[in-house]
Formats: sequence, C-alpha cells, structure tokens
Amino acid sequence: QVQLAESGGGLVQAGGSLKLSCAASKYSVYGFCVGWYRQIEGQRRDLLADIEADGTTTYYDDFVKGRFTISRDIAENGLTVFLEMTNLKPDDSAMYYCAADRRCPPNSDSVRWGQGTQVTVST
Repeated sequence: QVQLAESGGGLVQAGGSLKLSCAASKYSVYGFCVGWYRQIEGQRRDLLADIEADGTTTYYDDFVKGRFTISRDIAENGLTVFLEMTNLKPDDSAMYYCAADRRCPPNSDSVRWGQGTQVTVST
C-alpha cells in the first residue's frame, strides 16, 4: 500500500527558502511517478512538479520553473522526493501535497496522496 508523508512546511518570509520532503517506502512506490501539488483553500489542487520513475525526467509548471527543484533520494529504508523552493512569494502560500501514481502526471483515478504540509510566506 502506498503511504506518503510530507514534511518541511512552515512560515517563511518572502524571498526565503523551504525544502519539502515526501517520504515513502521505496517498495510501495517503486516504478511510480511522484509529484508535488499545492492547493489554496477553496481552489483546485495544482500540479507544480513531478519526477518520473527513472529519477531524472522532471516536469515543472511555468509558475515555479527556475524557483523550485524536485529531486529524489533512494536509501536503504525508503524513498524521499524533495521539493526545494527558493525566492518564495506570498502567492506561494498554500497546502502542499505529494502524490504518487503509476504514470506522470500523477493524476489518474488511482493516484495516492499524502496528508499535506502547510507553507505560509509572509511579506
């Protein structure tokens, strides 16, 4: 069963940086695409970036291209997908979710979601 756990959110000033982590058992997401979404309350959940099962092919939404970097690390005890966010703006404030799916973009009916981590960027 795919279980995802996000961490790393918090409060940061505009212009600052945060690094989000999405941890999973490497066996549960082996061969999966993993992506990061964000959702402002009352709005839809938007895909920011994803990384394919090969660990190198990535996609970025134009709004975050050049500011956010997605990467993946596989260790003995699991797999972690990171979203490094720089030059943060107040508009980046949202709940951030990671998602895993059998193909990119991770948005099929069988997509698995984490519980989310809140990012708040102050002026």
